[in-house]
Parts: sequence; C-alpha cells; structure tokens
Amino acid sequence: MTLMSLSKLSAPTPVPDTAPQMLDLSGLKCPLPALRTRKALKALASGARLSVICTDPMSAIDIPHLLRETGDALTGQHEADGKLTFDICKS
Repeated sequence: MTLMSLSKLSAPTPVPDTAPQMLDLSGLKCPLPALRTRKALKALASGARLSVICTDPMSAIDIPHLLRETGDALTGQHEADGKLTFDICKS
C-alpha cells in the first residue's frame, strides 16, 4: 500500500452504545408505570433498549399491553425480590 492509498482510508465507524437505559418505577401504581414507560419510549431512537423496573403487580399486564399498542418488542421479562423487570427494544 502506498502513502496515497492510506490517506484515503476512512475512520472507523463508532460503535453505538448498546447498554439499555434503566427506568426504575418502583413504588408507582397503575397507570403510572405504563404512562412513564410510554413517555420514555417516545424519547428513544429506533433500536434503543430500555429496562423498566416496577413493583406494581398490574405492570405484568399493563406493560406488555402497552408494547402491543406501540409495536415495540418485549425482549425479556422476569421477577425477583418483588420487582418486575421488562426488557424492551424500541422499534
């Protein structure tokens, strides 16, 4: 490779941060977890990930229902120590 061809190489494309944003809604009751999740999703770019933590048992129904309405993907859901965690990918 000559010096001329080296100068034509472009800089590497930066890798986007793929760590999910955390949204802790512990202590909030229905309908606040779903409403705040909707608001957070509106602010995210397509492909961004969001982890939502809730303590309200109704969130197990409300959050998946919200995602069916918005078209965003529920990529994981689990419960531990009385907290529900929803892993979401923005469509």
